[in-house]
Amino acid sequence: MKIEDMTREEKSLLLFFETRAVDYSGRVSVAHMNNDDREIAEKWNTEGFVLYGRIASDFVNDRGANWCELSAEAWSIVHKLRQERGKQGFASRAYKTTEEKRAEG
Repeated sequence: MKIEDMTREEKSLLLFFETRAVDYSGRVSVAHMNNDDREIAEKWNTEGFVLYGRIASDFVNDRGANWCELSAEAWSIVHKLRQERGKQGFASRAYKTTEEKRAEG
């Protein structure tokens, strides 16, 4: 998969899955996903891009009943997406650094 071929929805879902993988041991709450997200997740699971499925009922809790695991390719792409988001966020910031303020005089 190429980052430039991904839709906005796919990029958003991959970033969501990355957060769930890092912060929640891969646990996913489908309450935070819409039907399109679930369709993409099923497609990715079939392709092996992001593994996605249900958690055994004994282990379901309020944090989610599904799980995800990113492939090496998905980790590589999501890293680039995070870098892009970071650059965009910094470019649109509503503050100046102390160095920028000093340079103004």
